[in-house]
Amino acid sequence: MLQGTGSDVGKSLLTAGLARAFAKRGLKVRPFKPQNMSNNAAVTEEGGEIGRAQALQARACGVKPSVHMNPVLLKPQSEVGAQIVVQGRVYGKASARDYHDLKPTLLAAVLESFGILSAEADLVLVEGAGSPAEINLRRGDIANMGFAEAADLPVVLIGDIDRGGVIASLVGTTALLPPAERERIKGFVVNKFRGDPALFAEGMTIIAERTGLPALGLIPYWPRAMRLPAEDAVALPRYGASEAGAFVTVAVPMLNRIANFDDLDPLRAEPSVRLVIVPPGEALPGNADLVVLPGSKSTIADLRMLKAEGWDTDLKAHIRRGGRVIGICGGYQMLGRRVADPYGIEGPPGEEEGLGLLDLATELGRSKTLTEAKGRERSTGEPVRGYEMHVGATEGSATAHPMLELEGRADGAVSADGRVMGCYLHGLFAADGYRRALLRRLVGGNVALGPDFDVELESTLDALAEHISAHVDLDRIWEIARGT
Repeated sequence: MLQGTGSDVGKSLLTAGLARAFAKRGLKVRPFKPQNMSNNAAVTEEGGEIGRAQALQARACGVKPSVHMNPVLLKPQSEVGAQIVVQGRVYGKASARDYHDLKPTLLAAVLESFGILSAEADLVLVEGAGSPAEINLRRGDIANMGFAEAADLPVVLIGDIDRGGVIASLVGTTALLPPAERERIKGFVVNKFRGDPALFAEGMTIIAERTGLPALGLIPYWPRAMRLPAEDAVALPRYGASEAGAFVTVAVPMLNRIANFDDLDPLRAEPSVRLVIVPPGEALPGNADLVVLPGSKSTIADLRMLKAEGWDTDLKAHIRRGGRVIGICGGYQMLGRRVADPYGIEGPPGEEEGLGLLDLATELGRSKTLTEAKGRERSTGEPVRGYEMHVGATEGSATAHPMLELEGRADGAVSADGRVMGCYLHGLFAADGYRRALLRRLVGGNVALGPDFDVELESTLDALAEHISAHVDLDRIWEIARGT
């Protein structure tokens, strides 16, 4: 089990890199995260949902994602509450306080999923969440040491030197744990190092002496990590890209409950695209060629936030200047005349007037659509594929002009002038032909284009595995996993 001294220390990417590295050795590898908190999710072949990071890790292993790779997924809907997904299906919703009491009851499902994966693998790489040093949350823990003890797993501890204080974070984490949990830790890794590794040799020695743990690796900072999907919104402030040769500007408002923003990754990877993530307090850029309204875990709340920021006014000015707008999932719902949540699915029951850019109305229902889909984008004829993950039905005259045809059915809508469109398909921009046709349309001609997105993703995973293999003692990690 890979545990970290905190969030965003690199556990997810280290797990993916180790998974690809061990898979290349011929091992059957599976990723596992007992409990994840993220609004970036993926649909599995069984028709369930898991954290996006575990889907990437499954790809690194060379297998399809399964609901058992992330049996408990928490999807924040407010500052104090989240939707709970268990083994791929919505279980309910709870406040943080209520979930703290609920956790112990979920351990059986977590262990069941772990057992299913273990039966089909030579190696299961388990990713922790946050930090085991959050001892105020230890009661009923299923995310870190609570799970490690229940499944009887050895642990490798990861610290992030890029944020500073890595010696204190590693030494302090081990010091806060009770002896039985401390004994589970079999070594440590220091991640995201910049500069000459020789300059931190003494630091590695100090950590080893103070913790009694062997050093398993000092991993240099790896800029290419930004080409891989991020696990959650912690990464959003540094998500935008500004290439020297970029001349297509794509703006994305940073909604409070933004979901599945890895939809933007293919655009971010294009050398001609400047992706601008617009934080609260700033206006949408006046020079944008395209505004993408992303998915949301709380559509009505984020629609109200969008208006409070004045982004609705910015959007209308953008369209008057000849700009284009694409809404995906929750962003598509916002483009209509009204969004209603009569059952309180994503928050308190209620409704909100939409942006009025498409003649549509959406009502959120109790059932959730979770399905993979493929088809074509109608205006370009280009093939598209991805997944749908939404509640609610969208109806109105604008649907007579759908954006997509998906396996014999229509999806989405396009305005009469073709400048405003939306759909429910996540993964839309990963379709190379459609993305390239869109960029050409935005600039009215030729545009410098990047490589095929899936090819680049595979290449990046291979490079990540090579990077980690060069700086981490894989043989010793394999021995730790085997208990030798």
